[in-house]
Amino acid sequence: MRDVTKENITDVFMGYMGPDMDPRLHEVLESLVRHLHDFAREVNLTHEEWNKGIEFLEAAGAISDKERHEFVLLSDVLGLSSLVDMLHSSPEGTSSSVLGPFHITGSPPLPVGGDLRKDFTEQVLLVEGVIKGPDGAPIPGATLDIWQTAPNGLYSSQDPDQDTYSFHGLQTVGADGRYGFTSVRPVEYTVPSDGPVGDILRACGRHPWRPSHLHFIVEADGFRPLVTEIFASDDPYLDEDTVFGVRRDLIMNYEEMEAGTFPEEGFELSGKVTDPYLKVRFDLTLVAAD
Repeated sequence: MRDVTKENITDVFMGYMGPDMDPRLHEVLESLVRHLHDFAREVNLTHEEWNKGIEFLEAAGAISDKERHEFVLLSDVLGLSSLVDMLHSSPEGTSSSVLGPFHITGSPPLPVGGDLRKDFTEQVLLVEGVIKGPDGAPIPGATLDIWQTAPNGLYSSQDPDQDTYSFHGLQTVGADGRYGFTSVRPVEYTVPSDGPVGDILRACGRHPWRPSHLHFIVEADGFRPLVTEIFASDDPYLDEDTVFGVRRDLIMNYEEMEAGTFPEEGFELSGKVTDPYLKVRFDLTLVAAD
């Protein structure tokens, strides 16, 4: 095509696509390029701005490694991660929420009632609930991948002073679908702002804070996997999550409990809790696989 113009370049691009192209790839790529070209025309994108964008992408790639995923973080702060979650969440189940850039695979087994707190001295948090289907029936054998920040606001993958799997555990529930573990209250924290995503936040006059939360990945045979987070109802950043992950049904309430009410059995810390503790009850609902 010799007569490419700013008006027809999008159609010319699509005309170059081969007849055997995957239909879904064709649909997605056509829409992406149409929106990208329309964006450039709408803002009259300059060479300087285009170069700045390329430099940003190169910087995001340069700072990324197996433990830091700057492109995931970029997707998070732009709201894209949450939008994709919401597009594919079912109203019958617990809402999904962002995976975030700090999940690590291979969490060690954590028995029901197991402890994530270990040697940390902060107040004990007891978390329990039932993994169930939309009909309320428990789902036996479901697995729950759990992770959270340490009291210093860092995930283990960010903090060389923590063990690799500090505050990580993989729990398999029994016939009653019940999960349960002890930990410490997670804290609000800032997403990494020392890289190109931080530059974007500052340029927009935005803060990098996330409300405190627990992360879960729930899986069971015959059900759609659920990636989600649950957030404290009293967190100061609940309405200003910089990655847009909060949903109304993902808000949990901490109960202040007296030491003498801690379960006498069923938990690793049973018989060892001598101070007031916090308790959370939160059920997780999965929907049937498509």
